[in-house]
Amino acid sequence: MERIKQALERARIERLNREGGHDVVELASSPKRIDAPHTEPSARLVPRTQEVFWPSLNARRVVGGPEASALVDTYRVLRTQVLQRMTNAKMRTLGITSANPGEGKSLTAANLAISLAKKVPVLLVDADLRRPSIRQLFDLGPPTGLAEYLTGDNDIEECIFNPGIDMLNILPGGAPCINSSELLVSPKMLELVEALKRSDASRLIIFDLPPLLTADDALAFSPHVEAALLVVEEGKTTAAELERATELLQGTHLLGSVLNKSTQTHAAYYSYN
Repeated sequence: MERIKQALERARIERLNREGGHDVVELASSPKRIDAPHTEPSARLVPRTQEVFWPSLNARRVVGGPEASALVDTYRVLRTQVLQRMTNAKMRTLGITSANPGEGKSLTAANLAISLAKKVPVLLVDADLRRPSIRQLFDLGPPTGLAEYLTGDNDIEECIFNPGIDMLNILPGGAPCINSSELLVSPKMLELVEALKRSDASRLIIFDLPPLLTADDALAFSPHVEAALLVVEEGKTTAAELERATELLQGTHLLGSVLNKSTQTHAAYYSYN
């Protein structure tokens, strides 16, 4: 976490340089706070630990614990294909979205993050600030998350949780926000994205994004993720909605789609575009 804090300082300095700011100093090999240049660097920071209770997660259809199931195997297939494509393209940020609410994007993001975390370090970020749900899926508390970091004075280490699942960390959304679109493209948010990418070159960052057709949040933030997955609900998402959602993601590398709530043998099916 100390590396994230240092990367945040570097991202802020670079933004000030681009904007012609004057309160800019060069980071030394051992960075110091800009407002207190003579203080010692803080101790190494760690996420807040809150181990999950798997029976409760399973009741919410969050899987990946010690119990084997066909759904776990399905997400392993999805994990392998996503990891191969992102590794080959040297991409580390993935946005998961859908056309409409209720089509399973958050659950897909949670289960994919758990599966990926068995192979690589993963940070799951709830960027659906209007209707955050990752906290409820993992039963995390108290309600401090991305919204509180962006709108208040909370340090990032106060907002990230270690649920005790392999190499997974979680940044929940926090309290619902009505100005979510502005927050997602604010300088503080973009600095955070860059800092998270810099702090660990092996980490994959998964963003649970808002639905594409209900607000402009996902569209505004999509230029800041390298790849995307589109979750489609069988029997609900129409062909016209799917086409429109795909059009809105132009400019973002769309890895493919996840068919959710399927009547096939497996509960989810990954398809290449």
